[in-house]
Amino acid sequence: MRRIENIDALTTLYGTVSEAAVRKVSGRLTPAYRRWIAGSRFCVVATAGPEGMDASPRGDDGAVVHELDAGTLALPDWRGNNRLDSLRNIVRDGRIALMFMVPGENVVVRVNGQAWLTDDATLCGRFKQAGKHPATVIVVEIAEVYAQCPKSLMRSGLWKRDDAGTVPSLGDILSEMTRGDIEAGAWDRDFAERAKTTLW
Repeated sequence: MRRIENIDALTTLYGTVSEAAVRKVSGRLTPAYRRWIAGSRFCVVATAGPEGMDASPRGDDGAVVHELDAGTLALPDWRGNNRLDSLRNIVRDGRIALMFMVPGENVVVRVNGQAWLTDDATLCGRFKQAGKHPATVIVVEIAEVYAQCPKSLMRSGLWKRDDAGTVPSLGDILSEMTRGDIEAGAWDRDFAERAKTTLW
């Protein structure tokens, strides 16, 4: 099978970029991009580090990020599994990409930029939930923000489908990976109750 290994071969296959795809890019938040991102409770965060790439889902009860100014976003790092893959990457390589989604909307808004971490008490305190606040906040300096063509979400019918129960549960995956040390049914059954105490 042929490998495509140079840009000329790639552009020959795909042709020129559309005018709209170029003109939709902004170096900072515009009023429309500001409203769109403020309406998003979920994003995927992509980072890079010496061990490779990482993409991590992030969600919140309300806007997933806060705007510090037109060129800067703040993303709280809520309690998770403490692998810290994204955070380790950011400390060593600040490149970051965020993909914001809103249920029912086929448009995806993307932000690329540079990130750094802070444990500033005032900023962490802005995200207080249920008496808790994040240990750190990811500060994102925007290089570009733009809307993504909706065709991939349209093709997948992402918001029109309900495929629950057709794929393995988290308990199933953990049971497989631990060779049965974690019992799938018990894990799945108890997870919702455990999450109540560890969500924030």
